[in-house]
Amino acid sequence: MASLVPLVRSPGRRRRIDWSGSLIIASLAGAFGSSFLYGYNLSVVNAPTVYIKRFYNQSWERRYGYVIDEATLTLVWSITVSIFSIGGLVGAIIATPTVKFFGRKRTLLINNVFAVVAALLMALCQLAESFEMLILGRIVMGIDAGVSLSALPMYLSEISPKEIRGSLGQVTAIFICIGVFTGQMLGLPEIFGNESLWPCLFAVIVVPSLVQVGILPFLPESPRYLLLEKHDKHGAEKAFQTFLGKDDVSQEVEEVLAERQAQTNVKLVSVLQLLRNHSVRWQIITVIITMACYQLCGLNAIWYYTNSIFSEAGISHKMIPYVTLGTGAIEVLSAVSSGLAIERLGRRPLLIGGFGLMVIFFAILTVSLTLQNHTYWLPYLSIFCILAIIASFCIGPGGIPFVLTGELFQQSQRPAAFMIAGTVNWLSNFTVGLLFPFIQAGLHTFCFLVFAVICLAGAIYLFFVLPETKNRTINEISQAFAKRNKVTLEVQMSQVSSDMKSSEEHEHNFSSTLDNVETKNRIV
Repeated sequence: MASLVPLVRSPGRRRRIDWSGSLIIASLAGAFGSSFLYGYNLSVVNAPTVYIKRFYNQSWERRYGYVIDEATLTLVWSITVSIFSIGGLVGAIIATPTVKFFGRKRTLLINNVFAVVAALLMALCQLAESFEMLILGRIVMGIDAGVSLSALPMYLSEISPKEIRGSLGQVTAIFICIGVFTGQMLGLPEIFGNESLWPCLFAVIVVPSLVQVGILPFLPESPRYLLLEKHDKHGAEKAFQTFLGKDDVSQEVEEVLAERQAQTNVKLVSVLQLLRNHSVRWQIITVIITMACYQLCGLNAIWYYTNSIFSEAGISHKMIPYVTLGTGAIEVLSAVSSGLAIERLGRRPLLIGGFGLMVIFFAILTVSLTLQNHTYWLPYLSIFCILAIIASFCIGPGGIPFVLTGELFQQSQRPAAFMIAGTVNWLSNFTVGLLFPFIQAGLHTFCFLVFAVICLAGAIYLFFVLPETKNRTINEISQAFAKRNKVTLEVQMSQVSSDMKSSEEHEHNFSSTLDNVETKNRIV
């Protein structure tokens, strides 16, 4: 027992071995086949926009004998872009029962079926002369992304020690940015961004899926899932040993069991039970507002419509793909910087600072776009503002919302919390993708002031409500919210236990089995 004391009494210090090869491979393979594809599909439709619209026109004319009018074409194109979010909403909804039944790792593996089907539909749509296949493929790809953005952060947060939980969680955001950059790079006219090869942009989707399917089966399931939901203590110990690269994992097992000390069951809380739980009310509000601001802050509008924004800024059409590629590079560098800084600076400064900087640069961008015809250098200021907005987003708001969702809730509440977060995320994504072209047409250069107001509101809320979660256990984070929720930590834990009992009274064997494990743990 004496050997465990220094570890328990010094939570601010790093453990002797934080990273292992298996932990790094699991995070990279998981993100490459999941969040990478989400980012890739955000940007991949941008470069071939002209050719896809031409394909729509040609298909429509062959089928109906006349060319589609401009208003209808704009509507169909907006649906093509934004329907990805509807699929994402479906994916976020089915993710909760899927991760419960199959586990985190298996959910990521099964999810690749959606990616492969979507890739085939979109890559073959021109050959089949069916633009509906492209739209359907976007829906299916959205389902893949919706499942990924729920299961992947959950998996990463559960396999990582709390000392590097933020850095490992940022892998999700880093690979989203790498995916965006890859979509922009492959969309260059010299590669696939031309009239004859644009379907290849969608065929590329199968590559990350195959890589993930080839690697993840050889890595363990989440040890927290194995211990708390499958009740496999031996499997959880082996998973901890693999991910942490050490033999003695008794400290980690005790920490996980301590989270359940006041609970008599390990089954999951439903979304309705979580929403009715007063002890996590402000955690839920925080996740909803953070996720809404993540999507409504305007970054997806820039990703979806980069070409038209740069065109409005006065950039020549030949230069736009290369300027767009620069935005992707800025995203990657900013996301990597955030991953390196998150455990030093914490979540609060990066989130609040990121949204605050976006407010400033959105205001400057509005002025520069409005006056760009009066001064020759203002278009360059517009480009700088766009790059600065992207950097500000990726440094903080770009990845931390996914980390927070995994940190603010108990194990039993986490799948339901990710479902709520995913629903808000994808509904907000759909709103931006569908409405931004019309907002831009109505407000012109003042459209970005809408996003500035949203960013300002998010920064103010987080400043007054969000506590720092860096290097803190779930019980410590719950205690930080307890005063605002007007409950003590003991009441909060007992309420969680009560919620779980009400939904699982018929499963007595679970309770008795956990009691046995806790008794053995006390004896040890």
